[in-house]
Amino acid sequence: MNRTWELVVFDWDGTLMDSTAAISRAIQAACREVGVPEPPTGQATHVIGLGLVDALQRVAPSLDPSDYERVARAYRRHYFAHADELVLFDGVVPLLRELREQGMRLAVATGKSRAGLELALEQSGLRGLFDATRTADETQSKPHPRMLLELLDELVGDAQGTLMVGDTTHDLQMALNAGVRSVGVSYGAHGAEELRRLQPLGVAASVRELRDILLGLSPSKP
Repeated sequence: MNRTWELVVFDWDGTLMDSTAAISRAIQAACREVGVPEPPTGQATHVIGLGLVDALQRVAPSLDPSDYERVARAYRRHYFAHADELVLFDGVVPLLRELREQGMRLAVATGKSRAGLELALEQSGLRGLFDATRTADETQSKPHPRMLLELLDELVGDAQGTLMVGDTTHDLQMALNAGVRSVGVSYGAHGAEELRRLQPLGVAASVRELRDILLGLSPSKP
């Protein structure tokens, strides 16, 4: 049997939770509320995975930095108003349990805030399945490698046995920047073509395909 990964790090939105549309709608609503041009859905979707300030700099470049917090508050209000309606992608819970049964450590590296992730962990019932988590408001936003490197230091200390799983180019670029191998999922925010440009070991179109990729690969035989 192939040696399993020591650590698998998951992005949250668009990878584990079906929240891409809710995030892009909240970004658009927040921009409307404060009177800046509403970004097209594609543009709002493309910044998912970044920290909120970094996302706002891209979707609302004319926004004065002094207004970032006002837009951020509006975004959080619109997003949290519907957060309890969000669900995990089908197959996520069995996948995570199977990986743990195989002896792998699991972590989350997300562009969400700590408050947002804590709420999502509580509502989804996944809190006990992860060994550690990092959010964009307590470290640096993707694609900077800091949050991934912090997880490595905390849990394994070695990039060789670590795999990053995410639905955006921000996730995969972070992995490259950290010297960590990656797997993309194309059922979230970014398409398969974009993801493949960043040299993942595979791109999954569903959670079922993701399971097959994760259990079919190993650090010793990619």
